[in-house]
Amino acid sequence: MGCGCSKFCFCPCHSEGAVLEISDVENGDKSEADHLPAFTEYSLHQLRFATSGFAVENIVSEHGEKAPNVVYKGKLDNQRIAVKRFNRSAWPDGRQFMEEARAVGQLRNVRLANLIGCCAEGDERLLVAEYMPNDTLAKHLFHWETQPMKWAMRLRVALYLAQALEYCSSKGRALYHDLNAYRVLFDEDASPRLSCFGLMKNSRDGKSYSTNLAFTPPEYLRTGRVTPESVIYSFGTLLLDLLSGKHIPPSHALDLIRGRNFLMLTDSCLEGQFSNDDGTELVRLASRCLQYEPRERPNARSLVVALSSLQRETEVPSYVLMDIPHETEVTLEQIPLSPLGEACSRMDLTAIHEILEKVGYKDDEGTSNELSFQMWTNQMQETLNSKKQGDAAFRHKDFATAIDCYSQFIEVGTMVSPTVFARRCLSYLMSDMPQEALEDSRQALGICPAWPTAFYLQAAAYLSLEMENDAREALKDGASLEAKKRKTSS
Repeated sequence: MGCGCSKFCFCPCHSEGAVLEISDVENGDKSEADHLPAFTEYSLHQLRFATSGFAVENIVSEHGEKAPNVVYKGKLDNQRIAVKRFNRSAWPDGRQFMEEARAVGQLRNVRLANLIGCCAEGDERLLVAEYMPNDTLAKHLFHWETQPMKWAMRLRVALYLAQALEYCSSKGRALYHDLNAYRVLFDEDASPRLSCFGLMKNSRDGKSYSTNLAFTPPEYLRTGRVTPESVIYSFGTLLLDLLSGKHIPPSHALDLIRGRNFLMLTDSCLEGQFSNDDGTELVRLASRCLQYEPRERPNARSLVVALSSLQRETEVPSYVLMDIPHETEVTLEQIPLSPLGEACSRMDLTAIHEILEKVGYKDDEGTSNELSFQMWTNQMQETLNSKKQGDAAFRHKDFATAIDCYSQFIEVGTMVSPTVFARRCLSYLMSDMPQEALEDSRQALGICPAWPTAFYLQAAAYLSLEMENDAREALKDGASLEAKKRKTSS
């Protein structure tokens, strides 16, 4: 017998009827991220190299991590990665860290920003995950610049997150720490993913929830423990975020729900984009997730079922709904480039040579080349002679000799020159050795992480290897750095 409430009632007796039984949710094996490499234990040297020495320019905020933990973007084995570097006081037990990372690293799903590796050397603790280039849910909901997130996309975010939680639960990882709008990331297709970092058990450097008690599950305040039901409570706060476009405290939202002040709970930017029934159902789901008693909250599986029935514009790609340019839509010609960038994008090696020859070694200024007196007396003359001979060969387009002479200069190791790596890189390209050229462009970036020339040469190497997407990203990085330099100097 029903409770006799209206459709705007949000009491548990009404909302329980929304729980549906299903045989399977299509987000398991079918959507496994099989393209990803197996979980790998990387060396600190590999991750330093991948992030250009943990360069400040590579720090990203879009992975939702705050100090003292920092996330860097990088590239490893031609894959873009995010590297989370923990505070030194975190995870004092390296063995425990590795075991936890391996366990999370076994998960593979298209709804997750998957963990693909880790590193524990000395005091260093690092996690390596897929890189998500299109910011966080918090950015798109709370700090949008051009347009608010559409209703259909908000429903898609809710479903995809529920699917991520359901998948994790099915694999025995039902606990997620501090689920919030900063933990939801958008991939290259602008589809939402749940950050894998929140699946790691809490370490010494932080609590499972933020310090804002208004958004903390009530049972966590009592016990200090995260439970699967606590995660559902946090999911409810995310539903409120999606509804309102603001971060509303659950207690205030529940007061609005009880008072049937539905309009005050809904983002005014969404007017006309959804029906009363759809809005009411999402409010009801949020209300159920935010029940005070954990046992009265739904599980992830039932949330997937309920949210699946609400989906709209399912055939429209996420990047279209989000109005985010898709990388397949951006041609190389559309990226604003300097003359060197233009030459690299066209693979005009002759033009690249002319520009590098004209610029000379100006960009080596500030590079550290501290030498002992013994090094100076015993090795400097030989080193400088190798470089001088390489420069002469480079100028006269004798690229085989240039490679040999520059290699001698590099192997001696008494001086560090990003320009020598750049010149040898072009010499390799002229000699049809693109893989070696790519390696030299990376070495130049390791010395000067904010050097546009290295990015542009890297793009040329990628184009030689027919890796157009990677070339596009390198060109964009180089153009972005040049734009920053122009802005700073103006």
